[in-house]
Amino acid sequence: MIRLEDIEVTFGDFTALHDINVHVKEGQFYTFLGPSGCGKTTTLRTITGFNTPSKGRVYVKGEDITDYPVEKRNIGMVFQNYALFPTMNVYENIAFGMRVQKVNKAELDERVRTMAKKVELNDTQLMRKVAELSGGQQQRVAIARALVTNPSIICLDEPLSNLDAKLRVQLRNELKEMQHNFGITTVYVTHDQEEALTLSDRIAVFNNGRIEQIGTPDEIYSHSATEFVCNFIGDINKLRPQLIHEVNRQSNIKVDPDKANYIRLEQLHVNYKRDGDAVSIPARIVSREYYGLYIKYTIEALGQTLKAIEKNDGAAYFPEGTDVNLSFNPAAVMSY
Repeated sequence: MIRLEDIEVTFGDFTALHDINVHVKEGQFYTFLGPSGCGKTTTLRTITGFNTPSKGRVYVKGEDITDYPVEKRNIGMVFQNYALFPTMNVYENIAFGMRVQKVNKAELDERVRTMAKKVELNDTQLMRKVAELSGGQQQRVAIARALVTNPSIICLDEPLSNLDAKLRVQLRNELKEMQHNFGITTVYVTHDQEEALTLSDRIAVFNNGRIEQIGTPDEIYSHSATEFVCNFIGDINKLRPQLIHEVNRQSNIKVDPDKANYIRLEQLHVNYKRDGDAVSIPARIVSREYYGLYIKYTIEALGQTLKAIEKNDGAAYFPEGTDVNLSFNPAAVMSY
């Protein structure tokens, strides 16, 4: 559907993107993830035509669109601040792209009202100024405006970042449901790891203008290809050599103590019965944080501090100062 081949983007003497290669299949929800300034938005703007690559080509459905202007690409765009027109009402905002395309009045009206219903905007809201709407409603207007021209692709640049946490989670779920219902190919930019993991079919992790890893959410999280991805995606423990030596003493699964070794919090277990390839290490509870669904423990083991997450199953949790055994399978360790 979308193919980026050897894309390089420069601004003067600065190279913003280096050899970017991406293949987005039709109907996929594909996320560009990374910290600020890593190149994810620059890549999105290269797809939509706002940036011209200094090297490489952009293809959509096998057609080279590298030199096509923005308006000829049939790609919908939702910006971080939505970029709605404050002097227009909601109806006029949604209709704007079709007026540019010179769609006849009857068809325009039908498509605006049909799209408004799909994104759950009622007739009263259609007549309001966008400033009178909530942040969530404005997001729906921006999505409706992007979709009403029947684009083959929709690109979204951090569309939830300006919303409060509760609304962000609610609209994240609605956004995924809308994308599924429309079946439209979606390219999404975010710095939020949780957002990327919950929404995406595939994720490309960016760092300093390069892609560090492309994969499914599970591949990115559980099988991080690089130390950067490992640290950027979710909480993680870095294991010191002293602890690794004890792991190797107990287990047939050997871990190289000279490498940087990491393990996810949920892979560590407190006072579990040792089985299979798991190792068991004496430890002490330093502190705990209660989250309802789970409990996060801070634990001291062999001179280092680790964090572990245990599902809250209703059993009594361990108070501070309790001596425990910390167990985990060395196969879960990621080494770089």
